[in-house]
Amino acid sequence: MRVVRSVAQLRAALRESGPGGVGLVPTMGALHEGHLSLIRAARRDHATVVVSVFVNPTQFTEAADLASYPRDEARDVELAASAGAGLVFAPDAAEMYPEGFATSVSVRGAITETLEGAMRGSAHFDGVATVVAKLLIAAAPDSAYFGAKDAQQVVVVRRMVADLGIPTRIVVCPTSREENGLARSSRNTRLSPEARTRALAIPGALRAVQRAVRDGERSATELHRLATEVLAGAGLRAEYFAFVHPDTLLPIEHVLGPTLCAVAARVDEVRLIDNVLLDPAEAPAR
Repeated sequence: MRVVRSVAQLRAALRESGPGGVGLVPTMGALHEGHLSLIRAARRDHATVVVSVFVNPTQFTEAADLASYPRDEARDVELAASAGAGLVFAPDAAEMYPEGFATSVSVRGAITETLEGAMRGSAHFDGVATVVAKLLIAAAPDSAYFGAKDAQQVVVVRRMVADLGIPTRIVVCPTSREENGLARSSRNTRLSPEARTRALAIPGALRAVQRAVRDGERSATELHRLATEVLAGAGLRAEYFAFVHPDTLLPIEHVLGPTLCAVAARVDEVRLIDNVLLDPAEAPAR
């Protein structure tokens, strides 16, 4: 395992790599099984796998959230190597945003102004798009791997890559979940045992919606009511529980085709997100 700190070192290391292509897994560190599943997917597809470890300050809208984000580079490097990565790119903020840095990549429209964009502000996705663009330009990978849990981020990255003509394939892997159904997240480590139990209502609400759609329910209003009841049973209230088109993120009133069902909720002070893709074609409508 080789760790490099600068874009120049990264490019030099990649020039030395052999045939078989390059897969990039962008992370902010605090690696868990979800990240490792992405690394393993990249390793199946490519001979060289690069994992970036960079806590990107420009995508945090809460200073406390940035300050409390877990950091353990030695552990991250060890885990990345165990999953098949051969190179870790771990720059500091000055490398990614040198003095005088004045450029931002902004993706406009509903895909950045709704859901997380509405809650965290458009600057959040400006930060995401800018850092991902810089990573793709720095590593020039054949493919980049993202988890489906961050569905809106995936939509934004795909739009950015298409608009800028960046020749990288965006690969989306299924949400990695704990045995109890909770979506894996670096934030889960901040949950107390009691809060972790209450957090199970989030995937529980999504499963309830899936069952209702499978049974023929199509009204987003009724599905929202059902999900709200499940969350309320655990003392949770969603910041949003939305039914949107999976590509445009525009709201959907009736689930008549593939629909992204996305939720954000706080469990005590920990903010969690999750989603499922609903497909009414899997079951006959009423």
